[in-house]
Amino acid sequence: MLPKWHILLGGLFTAIIWFFAPETSPIYLTLIFLSSFLIDFDHYLNSFIKNKKLSLPHALKYYEELNKEDERNYKRGIKKKRNFEIFHTIEFHILIAILGFLWIAFFYIFIGMVFHSLLDLAWLLYKDRFYRREYFLFSWLREKS
Repeated sequence: MLPKWHILLGGLFTAIIWFFAPETSPIYLTLIFLSSFLIDFDHYLNSFIKNKKLSLPHALKYYEELNKEDERNYKRGIKKKRNFEIFHTIEFHILIAILGFLWIAFFYIFIGMVFHSLLDLAWLLYKDRFYRREYFLFSWLREKS
């Protein structure tokens, strides 16, 4: 899913939480909103690792080209995993959830991350691209070793 959709839907999600729980601190609402799309920072890191360029427009172009390649592969019946995205793994989500028991701000970050991940999962299932992502850090480490 494109970042603009995560930002838009994250804002809508945050507004809905604010509507139903107006006593929620603006700081916590901001954490939900920011974490609903900043989780994608791992995409930017992957682009930097692959291309050694810090430019955000270059990272967006990199993923645009990667998406085109994925589409060509999909049409030929080739289903490959893409770059590993550490912030999107179950283990990272669990870590943030555990930290939420120690500091409440992480709980709100966790809410935004889960919302983001649910959007990603829905999009990947809708587009029949569920295979593209590795969801478990330990599976990825086992593959690499």
